[in-house]
Amino acid sequence: MSEEKESSSSRKTPPSPPPSVELDAFLEILPPATRKELLKHESIGELIEVVMDLGRKPLARFPSGDWVISEMPVTQQDLKLAVSKVGDFSDDNRSGINRSLHRISAIRNRKLQIIGLTCRVGRAVSGSAEIIRDLIEGGGSILVIGSPGVGKTTLIREIARMLADEHRKRVVIVDTSNEIGGDGDVPHSGIGRARRMQVPNVNLQHDVMIEAVENHMPETIIIDEIGTELEALAASTIAQRGVQLVATAHGMTIDNIIKNPSLQILIGGIESVTLGDEEARKRKVQKTILERKGPPTFTCAVEMISRTECRVHQRLDVTVDAILAGELTLKQFPPS
Repeated sequence: MSEEKESSSSRKTPPSPPPSVELDAFLEILPPATRKELLKHESIGELIEVVMDLGRKPLARFPSGDWVISEMPVTQQDLKLAVSKVGDFSDDNRSGINRSLHRISAIRNRKLQIIGLTCRVGRAVSGSAEIIRDLIEGGGSILVIGSPGVGKTTLIREIARMLADEHRKRVVIVDTSNEIGGDGDVPHSGIGRARRMQVPNVNLQHDVMIEAVENHMPETIIIDEIGTELEALAASTIAQRGVQLVATAHGMTIDNIIKNPSLQILIGGIESVTLGDEEARKRKVQKTILERKGPPTFTCAVEMISRTECRVHQRLDVTVDAILAGELTLKQFPPS
């Protein structure tokens, strides 16, 4: 087996931006007292999200950890005020602020009343994709994997902008939760000239993916959160039509995708193979082994370790084969 070719960008990812007009819009949905206390934090520009749960102290989350904003518990009036300043919640209990990238997610009680909010700051960070510019310019399909909050959506938003603006490609974003292009009918400027298709129901994402290919002649399709077998099958169908894909998927590592039956098609599918005695001895393995069924939907993969560090796999097929054979030694590539 050929050794996996790995590389990382020589450019640093940019530092977190200072408070901006968009951060001001985010802070406006918070109760005045909460907003006043939060603005005192020295790292306000690095704010990740604010959590407000009924009867509990409001929390702000930063890269350095959680911070109690106020000793005063969140009231029903606080939640109503925040809800009144955002758009309608979709069937997946997500909403946003018009023409911004912020995401507001609701927790409801058994009577469907909102008793908690997770208010996440969304930012378009120009230059955040420099770390994988070589993959983007290579023209292959890119799968982005990583835990929540490491910057997957920020990364693919910037990839969409680069492909549409710098490479003049016809880019269509399938934006299920309006996290890539922002809330409202006019998409955020952070996606550049890329077009955006909204999804009326989270369960229809796979249909909109196919519709994008059939109706709008894209050269590239951007998708956030491939999480079901139907969505994985739709991605495979799109790839077979010669359209470049850039997508995120549920999982922290490629190994997670391999072990997820619903998403295995993204890495080519997995099958059990029984070897003859002689072949098993030759390979020095058991007679029953796991092998990749076919070519992966994606050419390469990026495992996001943090907002400034990732693991790059330029040949996803080689990586998967090495993992299945127990031969792969992974390296981390921080930006230099």
